[in-house]
Formats: sequence, C-alpha cells, structure tokens
Amino acid sequence: MRKSNDGHESNTMPKIHKVILTCFLTLLSLLFLFPIVIVFLNSFKGKFFISSAPFSFPTKETFVGLINYTQGLEKTGLNQAFAWSLFITISSVTVIVLLTSMTAWYLTRVKSKFTSAMYYLFVFSMIVPFQMVMFTMTKIADMLNLSNPIGIILIYLGFGSGLSVFTFGGFIKSVPIAVEEAAMIDGCNPIQTFFRVVFPILKPTSITVAILNTMWIWNDYLLPSLVLGTDFQTIPIAIQSLKGGHGSIDMGVMMAMLVLAILPIIIFYLLCQNYIIKGVAAGAVKG
Repeated sequence: MRKSNDGHESNTMPKIHKVILTCFLTLLSLLFLFPIVIVFLNSFKGKFFISSAPFSFPTKETFVGLINYTQGLEKTGLNQAFAWSLFITISSVTVIVLLTSMTAWYLTRVKSKFTSAMYYLFVFSMIVPFQMVMFTMTKIADMLNLSNPIGIILIYLGFGSGLSVFTFGGFIKSVPIAVEEAAMIDGCNPIQTFFRVVFPILKPTSITVAILNTMWIWNDYLLPSLVLGTDFQTIPIAIQSLKGGHGSIDMGVMMAMLVLAILPIIIFYLLCQNYIIKGVAAGAVKG
C-alpha cells in the first residue's frame, strides 16, 4: 500500500493488478473453451458446410439437427464402445486407486533400502516415454494373452502407478503416524488400519488420482489400439473408424461423436474438480 500526496493510502495498483490478472485468466479460459465450442457448433452442421465456414453458427442452410448424431451412432456402434470404455475406465481407475494407495502407504511407513529403491523406481517410471516401451509391451501382452479388457486393465495399472504412488506418498507423509498407532493399539491389524483409518483420510488424494487417471484412460487411443482386438473397441477407436478411404471423413458425424465422447468426462470433471487442487497441493507440499 502506498500513500498519496494528500496522505491517504492508495490501493490503485493492487486493484489494477487484480483487473489485469482477471482479464488474463478470462482470456485464457476462453482460449481453452474455444475448440470445444467449435466442435459442438459444427456437430449440427452438414459436412459440406464445416470446411467452408467452420467458425460460424449454424444457420437455416447449414443446420441439420440431430442427423449427425443418429448417423454416427449407426456407423460406429458407439453404444457398445461406450460400454467397453466405461468398464475399462472404471475397473482400471478402481484398481489403480486401491493398489497404489496401499503401495504408497507401505513404502512411506516402512523405512528400508528396499522401500526407498522401490519408491524411486515408481518415480522414475513417470519419465519413461510410452513410445519407448510400447512395442515391447505389445509383444509381451500377446505372449501373456493380455489382449483383452482384463489384460489392458493390468497394463493401465502399470503405466498409471508411478504418478499415483508419488501423489499418495506425498499426502501420506502429512498423516500423523500416531493415528495409525492408536488403531493398532485398539486391536487393528495392518489391513484393518489401512481401510478403517488411513484410506478414509486419503479421500481428497484418491479423488484427485481417480480424476487424472479417468481423463487419461477414457481418452486414450494409442494403448487400446495396440492391445485390444477389433471385438473390444473403445470410444476413441470407434470414432477413428469413421475415417474412410483416401482420408475422407464425414466431419459432421465426427464432430457429433466427439461431443458424445467428451461429454461424460466433462461432467465427471466438473463434479470432482474441487478435490484436484486440494489433493495435488497436499501431495506436493508434503512430498
């Protein structure tokens, strides 16, 4: 706060900073929302009008109603793809949250060279590019008969465990160990202590890990295309099947299917977004 010439404190500069920051964040938000809005608007246009006027609102000439949506559902079989995506995503996220939280608790509470080495291996796995191991992973998946929905759940567990263990580990360090000792004094074994005492405390971080992995698994195209067969198409693969010969694509139908694909994940994110900052901040500060 500065004093003006007449002796009164001036808070003009802080207000200007807030206005500038607000304008910047508003513009940044609009920039991120713009592609989603364009996809939504174009999902109601005919395919010949999307390339000529992609940024305009639908008019009487370009508006085709829900035809793109009905045709897309017929061409892609999105209902079945939605079911497989839902099963794989929910199962994978459940397994990741449950097993990585238990792993992080063990590695954090048990101090030894082994646990320390294991923790850093999990952290190291975060920086290994998927492209470096995808061909080897595909070969091993075929050898172990993992080219099915159950197998890809195990593969997602492997690729998602690094960040999840790191996030859970940082939060667990902030949990007083006296709470766990009190539970053990009352007769709880380690498994009971984790599920009755520790896991409920990890709720904010569990939701954060669930959101991050859900957004990744739901939208993932590369891993299912490498592992799953044609009988187990997920939503990204089903939408990709709209691409015809010589690169021809019915953009109207494609846009409609993209809207249906991103709508569930947007709703899920909006319902749980408050937990992301809490969980990430807690894990980062204490980690």
